[in-house]
Amino acid sequence: MLTAADYFDLDSTALAGLFADTDYVWQAVARIEPWIERRFAAGLQPGHDGAVVARSAVIGPGPVYIGPGTVVGPGACIEGPAIIGAGCEIRHGALLRPNTILGDGAVVGHASETKNALLLEQAAAPHFAYVGDSILGQRVNLGAGTKLSNVGITSRAGPDAPRRHILLHCVGVTYDSGLTKLGAIIGDDVETGCNCVTNPGVLIGPRTLVYALTSLAAGCYPADHIIKLRQTQRRIVRRR
Repeated sequence: MLTAADYFDLDSTALAGLFADTDYVWQAVARIEPWIERRFAAGLQPGHDGAVVARSAVIGPGPVYIGPGTVVGPGACIEGPAIIGAGCEIRHGALLRPNTILGDGAVVGHASETKNALLLEQAAAPHFAYVGDSILGQRVNLGAGTKLSNVGITSRAGPDAPRRHILLHCVGVTYDSGLTKLGAIIGDDVETGCNCVTNPGVLIGPRTLVYALTSLAAGCYPADHIIKLRQTQRRIVRRR
């Protein structure tokens, strides 16, 4: 349950090569940067012919390829290296930091930020999202304000203490990811409600729904489930 095929339909994505010969799905996170470098070294030319890019958008520094039919809105910023597929939407005020890959039809919306991130085809982070050191499967939709935390609050690096690796806890087994930063691996067709937070090292199986305001602890969450949050509320009469 930890291979790329457990989370993504590799037969239907043009980005399946990122997962080739991996034992565990999270190993692809470390491949994002070198994969982009190889594409440009193999002849992919930076540019945005056929795309619609607002005058106030900022492209670069660093090489950025934007596919035909993609729309980049006013005030958006795409820092290279980055590869943006065809028919994507980069909406007003979005920030794509280095080493972002968007599959065809993906969406990064207003005030959303990506960094060392892979969004497969038609994945969407439409509103106020953070996607760092993470992978979103096909047709994933992050509700407004969803944050994929990629660094533990107690794992700050010091002068004599390097940052620790993110550990993954799955079915009673703990795995060393080998990564000092790891957000979430989110399978195809997963949806999160508004203002969800995933802690570093979360894996969510395909087609699972996560209710609004949920904070997911590090670990593996199965496919085809609904993760609900139940709050205790109290109402009292307001005195005047």
